[in-house]
Amino acid sequence: MKKRALLSVFNKDGILDLASFLIEGGWEIISTGGTAKYLSDNKLPVTDVAAITGFPECLDGRVKTLHPAIHAGLLARREEPYHMETLKELRFGTIDLLCVNLYPFFEKSGEGLSFEDTIEFIDIGGPAMLRSAAKNFCDLIVLCESADYAEAMEGIRTGNMPIEFRKVLAAKVFTMTSAYDAAIARYLMADEAETDYPAFLPLSQKKSQLLRYGENSHQSAALYLNTGKWGALACMEQLHGKELGYNNIRDLDLAWKAACSEAERPCCAAVKHNSPCGMALGENLEEAFDKVFACDPVSIFGGIVACTVKVDTATAEKLAELFLEIVVAPEFDPDALEILKKKKNLRIMKAGKAPSDTKEYISVDGGLLVQEVDNQLFEKWEFVTRAVPSMEDTTNLLFGLRAVSFVKSNAIVAVKDLATTGIGGGQVNRIWAAEQALERSAAAIKAAADKAAQTGSGPWADGQPARILASDAFFPFPDVVEAAAAAGIKAIVQPGGSVNDSASIEACDRLGLAMVFTGTRHFKH
Repeated sequence: MKKRALLSVFNKDGILDLASFLIEGGWEIISTGGTAKYLSDNKLPVTDVAAITGFPECLDGRVKTLHPAIHAGLLARREEPYHMETLKELRFGTIDLLCVNLYPFFEKSGEGLSFEDTIEFIDIGGPAMLRSAAKNFCDLIVLCESADYAEAMEGIRTGNMPIEFRKVLAAKVFTMTSAYDAAIARYLMADEAETDYPAFLPLSQKKSQLLRYGENSHQSAALYLNTGKWGALACMEQLHGKELGYNNIRDLDLAWKAACSEAERPCCAAVKHNSPCGMALGENLEEAFDKVFACDPVSIFGGIVACTVKVDTATAEKLAELFLEIVVAPEFDPDALEILKKKKNLRIMKAGKAPSDTKEYISVDGGLLVQEVDNQLFEKWEFVTRAVPSMEDTTNLLFGLRAVSFVKSNAIVAVKDLATTGIGGGQVNRIWAAEQALERSAAAIKAAADKAAQTGSGPWADGQPARILASDAFFPFPDVVEAAAAAGIKAIVQPGGSVNDSASIEACDRLGLAMVFTGTRHFKH
């Protein structure tokens, strides 16, 4: 009996070669709609699916293959006599190869089409056939990716189609259709997705690339990207440099998020080992970068620098003096790009959009923790001390609050002139984080002032200590206030909420510091 293959594809890549190969091998080709026309236009003999089902396409093509003649031909177990007798009685034949890819809902759901138009790209018949064929993979070949056509043709040609290969093909069907269904679910629940946590979590991710290795060289890794709603990373274009690695991608993600948290004036953020080592605003990008570099000229070595405005020539020249892994910005002046490209391995990334995720996912053994993105800077702005910060100090307090939200907890940042001067993060108690931030701040400001005295320009030329201290969480004891006062800090912002808040407030009043409570904690673990 002649073998039969049903081919129904939206993406026509490789389908002519597959169909021609099968026809040359004596197979009958069944096809539908646009695929049947495409094959016929290329002079290949095709049996329309309506000739198999006995029914024409209907409902504007919504119903074509949802018929027992198709699904019985896919699901019948060849070694089961009753199944084969039933097919004979019903005058149905087996389908021995199914090649289907789906309406492009992944792509169309992210194109901003109307709801009604997007819904029409939900494929029903395709997933149904694929699932039927994949369930019965022992008896037929199921193809959902053009990348598998060549290996399948070779197996047919040689008569060697091992069960292991068929099983892999079936698994690909279920991973693809599950992602497809998840993308549809996420689209339909988009209005509620900001706050709702469904009983079943629909994740739809497609492998973008295999990575050389993971966090360490002995760990394998890959990058997966959302199939529908494109995020900032998917909208980045690499203009130069080596392929991104696992740690590069994680640091790039954080650096871009930190920089984009400030939108009013040019912002620059440097990240190393997934924690900021400098963040600053400036009247122009060069000024912002100068302050970032002055904050920690040691740790920025081998780091990532994110810029929210076009990279100009002057800034590019300073970036090129350093060993950096990545520079990311929305645009680059042509001359600036040429300067940076002289660094052979420097990865230059052009960012197409700001971060937009509303949820964060953290892997735990056997599951995922899911939470909203930390997008509430403060709940209140409460003056709790006799001293009240000036308008200038308030602007710096707000900047410090944004900066500290990207630092690993326990986190403290010292701020001067809309720039971090000292960052203390990842400590197991708050006083250590404060001491670290204040010590680094004093050293950074002194070094910058000394340099400015020699060159005649540069940040923090006055040599005065940082005025602002920001904390990601409350103070359990007054020791942080006392350390801050000793270092010259004049105003503090923290969430409050400790049973011991009064002790910190009293210490501020005694030492002449202003303190603001925000009511919002910014732990980052």
